[in-house]
Amino acid sequence: MERMAESIMKVAMTLPEGVSLAAKGLLHLGSRAAVDQTLSRLATRGELIRAGRGIYMRPVQTRFGPRSPSTEQAIEALAVQRGEAIVPSGAAAANALGLITQVPVKSVYLTSGRSRVLNLGRQAVELLYAPRWQLALGNKTSGQVVRALAWLGPDEAPKALQILRSKLADTAKTELVSAAPQFPTWLARLVGEIVHG
Repeated sequence: MERMAESIMKVAMTLPEGVSLAAKGLLHLGSRAAVDQTLSRLATRGELIRAGRGIYMRPVQTRFGPRSPSTEQAIEALAVQRGEAIVPSGAAAANALGLITQVPVKSVYLTSGRSRVLNLGRQAVELLYAPRWQLALGNKTSGQVVRALAWLGPDEAPKALQILRSKLADTAKTELVSAAPQFPTWLARLVGEIVHG
């Protein structure tokens, strides 16, 4: 087992900060059961961080000691590894666009994959399944607008229109119009009002 642990740590040391290790990616080292058991032991010893079911990350070494990878890097790496679309939640998007002033306390992301919680050190990051239309425009400004308006809902979103109308670039407005057929009716109507006024 120690030989496998060394082999897994060699692989982990070659990965950039925030990139996760998955048991399936280590099957060339041994059986699935042996790889799972070794990853679990490495996490217990503190050599790896167990971020979630089957997801492990190497702690980042700093002059103050080890720390968890940054949330953004971990989420980006997970999206690439799992082939999922993962974007900040509607509350985070509304804050980024200046529609609300409170900063969300919890780290919540929307995903095309299953809902789950990632544990990055002391921070829990919640991944919630979202419909495809909320993920369609990704991390673009237009995507933030869609998620923010969806989070605000049909009653509050019209107020946000007044703020967004002057802030959005023409490219973002064009992206919104082209994606509007995917949106719920109330949101497609609002997008039309943003663009055509």
